[in-house]
Amino acid sequence: MDASRRQSGIQQLLAAEQEAQQIVNAARAAKSARLRQAKEEAEREIAEYRKQMEDEFQRKVAESSGDSGANVKRLEQETAAKIEQLNQQAASISPEVIQMLLRHVTTVKN
Repeated sequence: MDASRRQSGIQQLLAAEQEAQQIVNAARAAKSARLRQAKEEAEREIAEYRKQMEDEFQRKVAESSGDSGANVKRLEQETAAKIEQLNQQAASISPEVIQMLLRHVTTVKN
């Protein structure tokens, strides 16, 4: 009877050891899954943060570059000055152009 008890005790110990090993394996698998999930979430958060920073950077670049109101206003003023200068030049040579056209139109060549 002692031998069968020992054998039974050994079998129980082996069964308990196998059960403990299964529990440990399940815990490792769960830990691994949690780590994968955490890594994926971290990567998503990093991508979102990177996009926010890139958008903010592009907005700041746009504000400080040619899209700003000061540059647009300066360009409008320069354009208006050029147009006025061209109008003055056209007004100053307009009588000469009219005289030249009249001379060519009224002159008859044989």
